[in-house]
Amino acid sequence: LTMEMKDSGSVVLTAYHPHSPARIPGMEQSFVQDIPPSHSPTSRKSLSRCRRINRMLSNESVPPAFSRSNSQASVDSTSMEDFWCEVESIKESREDGSEEAMLLEFKPADEGELEAEWLQDVGLSTLISGAEEEDGQALLSTLTRTQAAAVQKRYNTYTQTLRKKNKHTVRDVRDIFGTSDSSPTFETVPVSPVSSNGIQLPGQKPVWKSVSSKSCLDCGIDKGSPSITEELSYDVSFSESITVLPKTQEWPKNQRFKKEDSALPKFIVRKSRFGLTEVGDLSPEDMKKIRYLSLIELTAFYDALGVELKRNRAERVRGRENGLFGVPLTVLLENDQKKVPGIKVPLIFQKLLLKLEETGLETEGILRVPGSASRVKNLRQELEAKFYEDAFDWDQVRNNDAAGLLKMFIRELPSPLFTVEYLPAFITLVEKISKIKLQLQALHLLIMLMPEANRDTAKAFLQFLKKVVANEGKNKMNLWNVSMIVAPNLFIYKGKRANQQEMQAAATTAHIVRLLIRYQDILWTVPSFLISQVRKMNEAAMNNSKRQLMFDKGVRKLLRRKTMERERPERPEGAVTFPPYLQSDIPEGVIRVYAPLHSKVSMAIQLNSQTKAKDILARFHCENSRGPSQNVRGQIQSLHEIGGNIGQHCLDPDAFMLDVYRANPQAEWVIKPKAS
Repeated sequence: LTMEMKDSGSVVLTAYHPHSPARIPGMEQSFVQDIPPSHSPTSRKSLSRCRRINRMLSNESVPPAFSRSNSQASVDSTSMEDFWCEVESIKESREDGSEEAMLLEFKPADEGELEAEWLQDVGLSTLISGAEEEDGQALLSTLTRTQAAAVQKRYNTYTQTLRKKNKHTVRDVRDIFGTSDSSPTFETVPVSPVSSNGIQLPGQKPVWKSVSSKSCLDCGIDKGSPSITEELSYDVSFSESITVLPKTQEWPKNQRFKKEDSALPKFIVRKSRFGLTEVGDLSPEDMKKIRYLSLIELTAFYDALGVELKRNRAERVRGRENGLFGVPLTVLLENDQKKVPGIKVPLIFQKLLLKLEETGLETEGILRVPGSASRVKNLRQELEAKFYEDAFDWDQVRNNDAAGLLKMFIRELPSPLFTVEYLPAFITLVEKISKIKLQLQALHLLIMLMPEANRDTAKAFLQFLKKVVANEGKNKMNLWNVSMIVAPNLFIYKGKRANQQEMQAAATTAHIVRLLIRYQDILWTVPSFLISQVRKMNEAAMNNSKRQLMFDKGVRKLLRRKTMERERPERPEGAVTFPPYLQSDIPEGVIRVYAPLHSKVSMAIQLNSQTKAKDILARFHCENSRGPSQNVRGQIQSLHEIGGNIGQHCLDPDAFMLDVYRANPQAEWVIKPKAS
């Protein structure tokens, strides 16, 4: 991308399209000429629109007394052209009938309804129903102080609303949290604030391994990035680690962003002795609990920052039940899984990404330069008819047309990819939170909140976008360009006349997409403090179940004990009772690892402080190297922690096994392929 900076704040875009006419000396090129000649009728219709946006951007978007040298976040006016031309392209594709416009209608919430929905969404419907459910009790028992304060605040609002409406008697919040009148109330800011999230707990000296986000994005995105890096740690709750932020740190209303990639800081993830856990490494049951805890933590995080967590309440829009476009992701996956069991991303979406990755990554202006509207419309109809019959000819699809189909697929989802409910939260994290590290933490929790189908599809899409940016030298699409084009396709914009507020939202959503692409390898890891809470939640649930079982079968237990006393032989004097782990066949610190796909199916392994998961895998590989099983060849094996206080956990190869064993001594250890 070639840019010329002028005093007026305008940007000249060149070298986007091979057929662009030569630049006339002394005259700025208009971005209108980048639109392919084949779209001349549509281009003429869009000409006045684009010029109008040009004037508005240059005249209204620069705040008074704006200084380019001391601005913390700035963006040049005409760098927004890509965004608004994409909006216009979307509008025109809907007007000519090539895609169906499905606008979501938001219904107003009655007083108290948002709080009731929030309590249900975090798995605490028991507080509404009044039932003594084990899961709700287990969840409450694991909350941090700031998380408990967030729950208490929402429950107080809910109960006060019900009392006003005189619906029915509700439980007092003190009955839930076990507080009395003399007990201190929860605060949203910890008593002993810390300077960062990378704190070290007393009595612990963990061994850390730095994992740089740059190592995952070594494609030139980091060119010219600051030499100073910031550390991230997942060991402590984000909300517990927030200090009181001065009000002056909130972004001004005329907030502007630096579009240079170097404006984004480099983060180092500190890898603890438990390693890192990706979203696909946990069982669906545990990921459901992660979502509960993430919403509570996100709410506590916003509370600690003094920011309102806004949510939409959208009417359910029922999409098509068959076909490819305009079909809910869950329905698509149900249909696709009949053909390919276990698939996590819709087949049509995968195929479009594959087509572009094979032939389109080096295409100049890919994603930005639109394909032919008529061709895209015809290709869509042909795909609907032939895709599942494997009769569609992909060789006929041009790269820009494939990009158009990809964006159309995303736009026509009945519910946005990043969900209707939390679109305002995405906007708020940029508009109300000034520090990128805090924006990233909020974004991280929002990713954890996404439904599985949305999250897996978004991950595949962002991985593709990372590859597009990696080929910037040939396709002329840098991180900011890609973000500008993708933003209106991911967030809800109707393509109407731009005003100042909409232009601000445009820059905001583009910045969000930029963060998603730049830091995606960080965002797909599950914070370890949430995993610790899931372990505690599972333990609490098991203990509650045991207590309930004991209560329900009290008489039977009494009879059993009497029977055992009659049958138990007398113990001689001086006999020593050993703890259960010494009475078992396997002593403490020794685990039995099962590998059902190997020729040697099990092995007892003595752990020490330096034993890692990859060491155990290497030992099994060595033992089976002479005659490996046919089932193992060509498969990447991983060590899994199963049962105990976790459902299933695929371990990081760098995880120190003695630490994991001590955290879950009742687990089973199995070597098997990692779920794709």
